[in-house]
This record gives sequence, C-alpha cells and structure tokens, in this order.
Amino acid sequence: MAQPVVMEGLSAWTPAGGLIPVQERGGRLLVADSWLVREGRVRGFERHRERFLRACGECDGPPLRRLLEFWRDMTDALPRTGEWFPRVELGVGARELRLLLRVAPPLGTGVRVWATGQSDPRTVPRRKGPDLETLARVRRRASVEGADEAVLVAPTGIVLEAATASVLWWEDDTLCLPPPRLPVLPGVTVALIQERAHREGIRVAHRERTVAELDGLEVWLVNALHGIRPVTSWAGETGEPGEAGAAEGPIEAGPTLRAPEWRKWLDDIMEPLP
Repeated sequence: MAQPVVMEGLSAWTPAGGLIPVQERGGRLLVADSWLVREGRVRGFERHRERFLRACGECDGPPLRRLLEFWRDMTDALPRTGEWFPRVELGVGARELRLLLRVAPPLGTGVRVWATGQSDPRTVPRRKGPDLETLARVRRRASVEGADEAVLVAPTGIVLEAATASVLWWEDDTLCLPPPRLPVLPGVTVALIQERAHREGIRVAHRERTVAELDGLEVWLVNALHGIRPVTSWAGETGEPGEAGAAEGPIEAGPTLRAPEWRKWLDDIMEPLP
C-alpha cells in the first residue's frame, strides 16, 4: 500500500492505516527523538533510529517489529525538499507511535546563554521525551533573562548540559565534556564529534566544571537541529547567593576559533534519507 503524503503537523501511526493526521496527542510523552532534514539529507539518521528503538524498549514499548514498521513508514513520509525538524514520539496511550512534522526554525550560528546554572529539573535525564515540557519552561525563563539557552547543573554546581543541547568546551587543544557517569542525554551529534576528534588525534577529556569555570573558553552547545552553536555571550553575572553553578561575576565567551570548521564538517556529513 502506498504511504500517504504527510502534511505538517501531528500524525498517529497504526500497522493497518499507516500515518493518519490527528488534532492532538493523548497522554504523556514517553520517548521522543528529532533531527534536521535539509533537502532530503540527514546527519546520523541510523543513530537516531537506534536511540529511539532502545528508549522504546526501556519503557516497554511496542514490539521491535512494529517499531521498525513505524520507522519505515515515517521515513517514507519525510519531505525530500525544504528544511524540516521532524519528531518521532511514543505516547502513553496504548503505547501510541506518532510523527510530528515541523518546518525547521531558523538555524543559529551562535548562542547567548544564561550564566546562572539551573538546578536539573528532569525526572528521566537519559531519555528524551518525558521532560520536554519542563525543559521548555527552563528556556522560557532564560529568555526572560535575555538568553537563548540555560545550562543545567548538578547539586554540586557541575555543568551537565543545556536545556536542548549538549555542552562541550575547549581547554587549550583538548575537547572537553561532562563525564558520562553524570545524568546526561546520550547525544547523537556529540558522538559524531567525539569520533572525529579521536580519528584526528585530538585529545578528548571528561571533566567536571562549573559554569564559572567556563569563563573565557570556547564553549559549544551541540544538538541535532543546529549542529554546533558556539556560545557568543553569557547573559547575567551571578545567580542567587550560594546557588549551585552560579558564576562569581561576569563571565566572558571565549573566541570562536574552531567552531566554523567543525560546523562545515557537520554539514558535509549529511546523507540522503533512505
């Protein structure tokens, strides 16, 4: 049976009917995954599939056979022209599989970040989906403070990640990121970056740093939509006295030395959809 053309918006999937437009989702979101589609090309598509399948398995989702059928139909339905930011979902209601097809927002080449570390509010930090609404509220609060993004921190003040992105930074010639034992989402784009660094003999280190300790460094926010966005400025000076992750004064963004070349590389490794 030919897969119907899917329009922008939300579609629910069934084995018999494929993807059918719906007005609203039912129940809580258990799993989500999203990526950029540009003129039919995607970066790390198979990795997104594996992460989605694994997350569905962790929360007792549909059988693998059904998940693969959904993924096939979803892939067929993705537009091959234009720029899109689709999201696949697993919902609570009857373990419902869905596709949210969205036009991609304008892509950023830099990002302004709120300097005050935000205590991590997530309930399931290693699985994308259940905490998306909570993280959206964190970003809205950052926007009030004149920033595009906020950094989540552990109770000790150690940087974990941003509300919608992983955090990487450079210390001299070493590419740094938080230790994997911390509650961070396994990022697809971060994994691609680490693999390139290892291939080229660039030292990669897992280090614990507070927001204040990122002062003057080249810091990247990394996700599947924007790729690499270097931090071009930090909004605000300090948090409340004694607040975890608060900077001790104004912090400065380091020079953007490496990001342009790495951004181009990420664009170059996009591949056609199956």
